[in-house]
Amino acid sequence: QVQLVESGGGLVQPGRALRISCAASGFTLDSYIIGWLRQVPGKERVGVACIGTTDGSAVYASSVRGRLTISKDNVKNMVFLEMNDLKPEDTAVYYCATTLSVQLTLNSGNYIAWGQGTQVTVSS
Repeated sequence: QVQLVESGGGLVQPGRALRISCAASGFTLDSYIIGWLRQVPGKERVGVACIGTTDGSAVYASSVRGRLTISKDNVKNMVFLEMNDLKPEDTAVYYCATTLSVQLTLNSGNYIAWGQGTQVTVSS
């Protein structure tokens, strides 16, 4: 059974950093692309980053490029999102999700299995 469990969210001041994590089970991260997506109330989920299976290739949404970094540990089967220079507009529920796509994608419609999400709030 595929399961994704996010952790590490919280309240952080603008300009500070935060790392959130996702523990995967029921499948291995070296076989499937995995991404981080976020959602604010009343809006659709938006992909912010995803990472490939074994070569570490990644793509980022333009709004976060240079500030957010996705990484993973295939041995521990965990994915991370390092967020730097956080802005109030980064406030959202962050989800990790996996896709059957063989190409890196930020399209939320391509993701088939989701975690429960972790809230990140950026506020002074």
